[in-house]
Amino acid sequence: MTRIHPQRRSIDASSFGSTVSTYSEKDCYEDCTNCKCCTRRCILICVVAFLVLGTIVAAVACVIIFALPQQPPVNRYCAASSNQAGFLCDDRTTCIEASELCNRIKNCLNGEDEDADICSNAPNNLPGYLIFRCADPRFWIFIDKKCNGINDCGDCSDESGQGANCPACGSQWWTCVSVFYQYCNCIPRSLCRDGIQHCSDWSDEFTCTN
Repeated sequence: MTRIHPQRRSIDASSFGSTVSTYSEKDCYEDCTNCKCCTRRCILICVVAFLVLGTIVAAVACVIIFALPQQPPVNRYCAASSNQAGFLCDDRTTCIEASELCNRIKNCLNGEDEDADICSNAPNNLPGYLIFRCADPRFWIFIDKKCNGINDCGDCSDESGQGANCPACGSQWWTCVSVFYQYCNCIPRSLCRDGIQHCSDWSDEFTCTN
């Protein structure tokens, strides 16, 4: 017996009306931004293109960042009126004493002497030439307080300590070992013969002259 197989009818896209797109897959590859066919290959092309472009942009950014020269730190060193190291303001002319830094007073026109980045972690953020470390490492003073005749460290290491290297007492001072906490190896001559013992050997009352 001869069997008759029914013939398959070809499907005409026009028979489905306007709901069937005539946009070919080839067009999808060529215009990925208008990916009407939404095939997996088209989406894959878009993702790969995005990743490649993103990598290139990141690489270019890294090259630009690392190729830029590092800005050298601003040189703030200057000689203050006390002949000690001072802090140079942004105007490159005004030189303030070291102890005028971080005192909550804007001694520089733009206030750079009170900058939070410097003052919030003093003395660690201060230039080393602006500070003096006392014999007790827990304490420090500004450099212009060293060798000023006053016991700023509290142990006289800023006046008579080996690290201080202070000169001999000036003409306005009398050399002796002070019995008061305020002074160390010199006392102001203005204190001589004032009826109060300032030197351990009483020389301020019997020998010293104003």
